[in-house]
Amino acid sequence: MGKPGKRYKAQQELFDRTSFYALGDAVDILQKMPKTKFDETVDVVFRLGIDPKQTDQAIRGAVALPHGTGKTMRVVVIADGPAADVAREAGADEVGFEELLDRIKDGWLDFDVMIATPDAMQKVRTLGRVLGPRGLMPNPKTGTVSDSPGEAVKEAKAGRVEYRTDKGGIVHVSVGKISFERQALIENTELIIGVLQRARPPSTKGAFMLSCTISSTMSPGVRIDARALGG
Repeated sequence: MGKPGKRYKAQQELFDRTSFYALGDAVDILQKMPKTKFDETVDVVFRLGIDPKQTDQAIRGAVALPHGTGKTMRVVVIADGPAADVAREAGADEVGFEELLDRIKDGWLDFDVMIATPDAMQKVRTLGRVLGPRGLMPNPKTGTVSDSPGEAVKEAKAGRVEYRTDKGGIVHVSVGKISFERQALIENTELIIGVLQRARPPSTKGAFMLSCTISSTMSPGVRIDARALGG
């Protein structure tokens, strides 16, 4: 592993890596850090007090951020008939059924979100080995399997993000770009915090939000005081 560069060292000098900060203060620190040549993504990582081995404690869902993600989302919809027409009108980048699935099977994956109608899922599931590892498989819990593909497309385009616990009980969510207004990053993050708190499985015991860290693509993480988040 190489030595930290000058920019990284300058970023580290802006805060104490061993301390915990209020959310607003953590955002201030990130936005004061020396910038890169591109608009970095801001990510928040939570470590939750769940048992990842228990299926009833797994958390997964999706939510539209009030200020979006700052990313242009390419959305494909697997549907036919009237549902396909609705998806096109809503602004889907690609709409189709078997011919579109064949393109994906052949290696075309130039999209960020796949939405499918329930009756299309039997065909979509045959591509599980292609879509699953990339997090592109439609799922009712995230609103990407829907009888209302038009609404699903609009939500995805508006800045909906998915969240899910991994095998270590970690949730990783992008909450915007470093160029966002301070308050926008705070409000996007607060929404995610609230969503996770409400998703707390009844079977969990003790503290729920064990740790929370916010960072941008090329920055060190700033620790947020999890005690102030509740749960």
